[in-house]
Amino acid sequence: MARIGKVMAQVAMVMNLDKCIGCHTCSVTCKQAWTNRSGVEYVWFNNVETRPGQGYPRRHEDQERWQGGWKRTAAGRLKPRAGGRLKKLATIFANPKMPAIQDYYEPWTYDYEHLVSAPLGDDIPGARPRSLLSGDPMQIKWSANWDDDLAGGEELGSQDPIVQKIGDKVRFEYEQSFMFYLPRICEHCLNPSCVASCPSGAMYKRAEDGIVLVDQDQCRGWRMCVTGCPYKKVYFNHKTGKAEKCTLCYPRIEVGMPTVCSETCVGRLRYLGVVLYDVERVGKAAAVKDERDLYAAQLDVFLDPGDPDVQAAAARDGIPARWIESARRSPVYQLAKHFAVALPLHPEYRTMPMVWYIPPLSPVVDALSETGHDGEDAGNLFAAIDALRIPVEYLAELFTAGDPAPVKRVLAKLAAMRSYMRRINLGQAPDEAIATAVGMTGADVEAMYRLLAVAKYDERYVVPTAYGVDEADRGVIEEIGCSLDFEGGPGMGGMGGGAPFGEASGRPQAAAVENFHALRDRQTSDGHTGPPRRVNLLNWDGKGRPAGLFPERDQKAGTAPARDPESRNPENKEPQ
Repeated sequence: MARIGKVMAQVAMVMNLDKCIGCHTCSVTCKQAWTNRSGVEYVWFNNVETRPGQGYPRRHEDQERWQGGWKRTAAGRLKPRAGGRLKKLATIFANPKMPAIQDYYEPWTYDYEHLVSAPLGDDIPGARPRSLLSGDPMQIKWSANWDDDLAGGEELGSQDPIVQKIGDKVRFEYEQSFMFYLPRICEHCLNPSCVASCPSGAMYKRAEDGIVLVDQDQCRGWRMCVTGCPYKKVYFNHKTGKAEKCTLCYPRIEVGMPTVCSETCVGRLRYLGVVLYDVERVGKAAAVKDERDLYAAQLDVFLDPGDPDVQAAAARDGIPARWIESARRSPVYQLAKHFAVALPLHPEYRTMPMVWYIPPLSPVVDALSETGHDGEDAGNLFAAIDALRIPVEYLAELFTAGDPAPVKRVLAKLAAMRSYMRRINLGQAPDEAIATAVGMTGADVEAMYRLLAVAKYDERYVVPTAYGVDEADRGVIEEIGCSLDFEGGPGMGGMGGGAPFGEASGRPQAAAVENFHALRDRQTSDGHTGPPRRVNLLNWDGKGRPAGLFPERDQKAGTAPARDPESRNPENKEPQ
């Protein structure tokens, strides 16, 4: 067995695109929880894109233009595609490789006041759109999920960088049209180019769970991270002058709860779990010569949590037993490594993303059924994969750096699962030959079916509590409430008392969040830190400084004295 280097843990996610219905519930709940405040009106930490389409921001996958991610040099080393330190220094005050607000969209509201203040007349008053940036009347031309309106159409679909790359493989005739939904969040990469791009060192990857965060006190607003991220999931807050990004809902992860987008997903397509990996293999895996080998190289970085040697190495490197056990039960490891049906998004960026996707199979079933054939017969399905309405080449450009072979293997396994389980559901004898045809056993197929189709809550979300957080803490920390849960509103909790929308919406219940001191300890430590002191941020409206978030400075000495961990301001108000 190969030597096991330093073992680290990563909280990762898998999304089953076959189950996404494009309802955008994940986007709305994430928006309400994290970016419902001034300065980030255009920001969507989670957005759902319709493919083929330009995405959000517009054409973000065009790395020839945006220069995101890493590139491999002739010497076999990696360097940011946007340039090294000297180039960043030369362009630090004027960075042209960054999307403008028009590439996102100019956020707007409506002139609702005009509806009630307009003078009496023959015409019914309307609420005209007004820019949230300038306050002036505007014409709405683009938005975060604009491609929904023209999904699969040539006008927008032909502008998809992947469509342009694979040429005539995608056709826009009506009979050949197709579409599917692609939810996107920050990838929390193992080799994040945004962290490497930050001149001030404000972006960092947490040692204990791999979540990539921005130290708001350290950020100087250079925006190099926006350029460095190839997924364009780092945003600039134009009010605070700081960078912001998806935090993987770490206040919830720390107490064993799933992310907001996972919790509220209507299709139950998201899976959360812990993956153990050898950090000493990451650099070599990200720098393999052939881009098509990146997917396999990233899989080789993952360690088998059921291997006693891996468990011993993880314990040696300070990973708690409950994290090792969570990794053993992780649905992410099962789908990405064991069953090998989940694929990384754009591995050719060499960031080693940790949000993985199961490609969609549904259109092939529909296409077969429309021709009068049995859409779930194994023979028909296997033969039709190459003739998918969604071209395999398109999926390969998304998930395997253009290599269609892994995509075909995944689609064959998904097709085999449908055919195998249909026989069982119809009361027929299981056909082991169907599983054998895709290199699986009948037991494997049934286990994969249970995870993908009927898995319960605690099987889809296997999230251990943070280091230093006792299991008993979970009994006193409640989940944040629905933002529509107000008196007379459509929320299901019936608690009342909150405003329906805006900065004050939601129930003011505390949740565990790291404060400045814990973040500072994590950023300056190579290992795992102790129990964090906590302050509520989930209901912070972005104004003022919540008590306990930043150190109280001694004006005479210019130092930050230690703060009593028990002293809190329950209303999160600025101390007088």
